[in-house]
Amino acid sequence: MKASLAVILACLLPWPAEATPTDRKPAPAVSSSLTEEHWNASRTLSLRTPATWEVRSEAGQPEMTEARGDGLVLRLVRREGELGLDSFHAECMLLRLAGAMDASPQVDYEYDFVGAQIGDRKTLDSAFVVHYDQAIDGHRDWRQRNLTVVGGGESVCVVAYAPLPVWKKSKPARTLLGSVVESVRFGPWH
Repeated sequence: MKASLAVILACLLPWPAEATPTDRKPAPAVSSSLTEEHWNASRTLSLRTPATWEVRSEAGQPEMTEARGDGLVLRLVRREGELGLDSFHAECMLLRLAGAMDASPQVDYEYDFVGAQIGDRKTLDSAFVVHYDQAIDGHRDWRQRNLTVVGGGESVCVVAYAPLPVWKKSKPARTLLGSVVESVRFGPWH
């Protein structure tokens, strides 16, 4: 079942947009192999990253694990118990790289609230671009993808961030971030 969930979640990863001629900033080199395994604080979720990525986990409610590397960011947010899928997805969509007052309230949606059911777990998937007032790691426009999974006694958001120019131009960066998202596994609970 866990392997099936990973395959189905991978199918939700959208095909990236082509780069436009106005995007001239070179894309960073990216790591290719996911050699390191990391767990969230409660050891219910694991993910794999390249060895060069930094990963930190914080216990609490919600519990958060953040992985950063190659100019990309992935966050795992977990709450114990099964929350309302729509409301938890909307809450996770507000998890930005900067505070609410540091970004435009308007976002550009690529797609929104695409749902599926996988066994006893329900999912919602959204992707959009957030425009920040100040550059974050050298970029003001970031693509954010939120994948929310509720079921099996827990509620989880997988939030992937990529600078928009990098997302558009760098197939290796898109592939790497997609691979890290696809590496997320549900471990034993309780």
